[in-house]
Amino acid sequence: MKKQPSSDKRGKGAASRSRRRLGREPVSVVTGAAGFLGSHLTDYLLAQGHRVIGIDNLITGSVANIEHLAGEPRFRFICQDVTEYLFLAGPVDYVWHFASPASPADYMNYPIQTLKVGSLGTHKALGLARHKGARFLLASTSEVYGDPEVHPQSEDYWGHVNPVGPRGCYDESKRFAEALTMAYQREHGLETRIVRIFNTYGPRMRLNDGRVVPNFITQALQGRPLTVFGDGSQTRSFCYVSDLIEGVYRLMLSDYGLPVNVGNPTELTVLEFAREILRLTGSKSRIVFKPLPQDDPRQRRPDITRARQLLDWSPRVPLEEGLRRTIEDFRKRLGK
Repeated sequence: MKKQPSSDKRGKGAASRSRRRLGREPVSVVTGAAGFLGSHLTDYLLAQGHRVIGIDNLITGSVANIEHLAGEPRFRFICQDVTEYLFLAGPVDYVWHFASPASPADYMNYPIQTLKVGSLGTHKALGLARHKGARFLLASTSEVYGDPEVHPQSEDYWGHVNPVGPRGCYDESKRFAEALTMAYQREHGLETRIVRIFNTYGPRMRLNDGRVVPNFITQALQGRPLTVFGDGSQTRSFCYVSDLIEGVYRLMLSDYGLPVNVGNPTELTVLEFAREILRLTGSKSRIVFKPLPQDDPRQRRPDITRARQLLDWSPRVPLEEGLRRTIEDFRKRLGK
């Protein structure tokens, strides 16, 4: 397919073409709309001229993430579990399925709910898209690769996942969701998209989220020791939320129906990352080491060749800039 124009011009142009084609504002349904990523996606869609119906049961999402949209006439919020039947009157053009616990702390606290939203929830969201003749996008994850034996991870790699380990409820729920999405594409001719999201960070992450970014920032700002698991040599790559959301939007509007990695390929060790957080916060906290959790991935870095070629997308926000924005958000919420 042709390369698409870069940056915001493409988003505005695509939204304008969509309105002309439909003869009205496009209507998007976002499941998990009160979550970290879902709320940022909702803001982006509204800015692109969509009407948005947000659905969330608030098990890990927060009304605080969408309270700034109170009174917005183009946004409607429904508090509902997406594993239940989804009935919506009127047209729907896009379904963005982001509902799911996403941090290890959450999906280990809610393993059955995590499996249900990945299976039953995906089934209900796909059913809604099919009934409405809408295009569907699944928010999948780099965790489908498990503790990878291939580095960096490309979309052609099938993964190295322990289905009965403590992380299996999340990893396998997303792998099943991908398989179900492809089944709907092949069996029903549904237009589907799958994005495999790598570590994303930014404002609105929960303070007690349990993932490395909020853990380190909260610990540093509160003067507590930064907890590094293992020796800190395991690697991660971090994508700022605005970059991620733009990539997701481009994928939805593309013509590509197979999985696409969206993330930042810049890789660093967890120990290096902890030291960067200490530098940027000015914290005097020390670093402490604890045993590595079972099945914790040793390496995590996306191969984004497909996103670059198909979507003309690559991340633009440098790590230091993104972390400074995130730290400022955490300072405000922690009163620091």
